[in-house]
Amino acid sequence: MKLFYSPGACSLSPHIVAHEAGIDIKLQKVDTTTKTMKVAGDFWKVNPKGYVPALELDNGEILTEGPAIVQYLADLKPESNLAPKNGTWGRVRLQEMLNYITSEIHKTFSPLFNPKVSTEVRKERTEYLRTRYALLDKQLADSKFLFGDQFTIADAYLFVVTNWSKPTNVDLSEFKNLLAFQKRVAARPAVQAAMAAEGLLTTVKAA
Repeated sequence: MKLFYSPGACSLSPHIVAHEAGIDIKLQKVDTTTKTMKVAGDFWKVNPKGYVPALELDNGEILTEGPAIVQYLADLKPESNLAPKNGTWGRVRLQEMLNYITSEIHKTFSPLFNPKVSTEVRKERTEYLRTRYALLDKQLADSKFLFGDQFTIADAYLFVVTNWSKPTNVDLSEFKNLLAFQKRVAARPAVQAAMAAEGLLTTVKAA
């Protein structure tokens, strides 16, 4: 399999999951500005949506959308316990969390990477993030990860998008549980391996 990625973008989430599950994947770096790849050329031909991540399966199929990709990878190695079994209540709760992260956290960060964003929009989006993170901070008050002591694909996704607070200058210092979570996840060997492979351990950027 081949993962099309951009360093520090949301594609880092499936990259982390692949390392956690022990799945061997090839990496293809994508320039998300020009939509080109150093070796393979035009990324639009890989993913007509124009953004990462995209996962090329061994049969040539292309799977897109981070939440779908991480679930697919987790299901390839169920013994990794990165996601509850399909059809269980635990899986539904996991999908609920993935949807919350993608719609309420991920997409709220997106305009903050635009240097032309207005002061008003920046303030509104930042305040919106604070209300959304407050719920997650509360959930992390008595547990190591989003669902207790078991690291899941949702934790990988939350870690990646929350790292975007650094380049966008979003102050999350009030969320002590969230910050402890970030440090805890960052220290995991699989996370360190994925970030090292992408050439980053201190800086990240959005898709």
